[in-house]
Amino acid sequence: MSGHSKFANIKHKKEKNDAAKGKIFTVIGREIAVAVKEGGADPANNSKLRDVIAKAKANNMPNDTIERGIKKAAGDLGSVNYEKITYEGYGPSGVAIIVDTLTDNKNRTAANVRSAFTKGNGSIGTPGCVSFMFDKKGQIIVDKEECEMDADELMMTALDAGAEDFSEEEDCYEIYTDPDEFSQIRENLEKAGIAMVSAEVTMVPQTWVDLSDEEAIKYLQRTLDLLEEDDDVQAVYHNWSE
Repeated sequence: MSGHSKFANIKHKKEKNDAAKGKIFTVIGREIAVAVKEGGADPANNSKLRDVIAKAKANNMPNDTIERGIKKAAGDLGSVNYEKITYEGYGPSGVAIIVDTLTDNKNRTAANVRSAFTKGNGSIGTPGCVSFMFDKKGQIIVDKEECEMDADELMMTALDAGAEDFSEEEDCYEIYTDPDEFSQIRENLEKAGIAMVSAEVTMVPQTWVDLSDEEAIKYLQRTLDLLEEDDDVQAVYHNWSE
């Protein structure tokens, strides 16, 4: 169950320019707002907020920015009203794409997502048209260079913590969990001193699509770039093996 180049993508995003960092912080800021609205501003009593804070720290978001976001969300409970909308569709050569958004203007978001698919020669489908090709999983990625344990020791620690699956890739380890158990397992591993490059609930493709047509790759990349640049887009999942 490989994340393919997910680790490389994470590394690349962390090294990206300030504009890309700003986009990541915007995404996390909205997740903080939603988590606070749903479960309150105290991380000790809000596991979803603890997960978002861990994600923020993994993306080098400063502590004062995190705290400011929590305070702002706590003070704006009446006015913060992001709606979660998921879009599904196809890129070139039938590549399946799922787009998670958090928006305060669903007309704007729908138009932007539709435009991204159209410009990449793809099409938006009906809800459920591609999500059956993915499994919802908690996914934790550990950089081999930052991990003091060897593969066997980390695997045993992860399985003892409740993980479902473990795989060793070229430069990272991947740990998969039941999505409902994700928060607890992430915290167990954190307490065990394991540094995580990424920890989130994600959509893992059951099969991957290889593309060799340069034109198809160009158009698909265009769609993915446009979606990644949109502030309303929280996450994009696809089954292109890259």
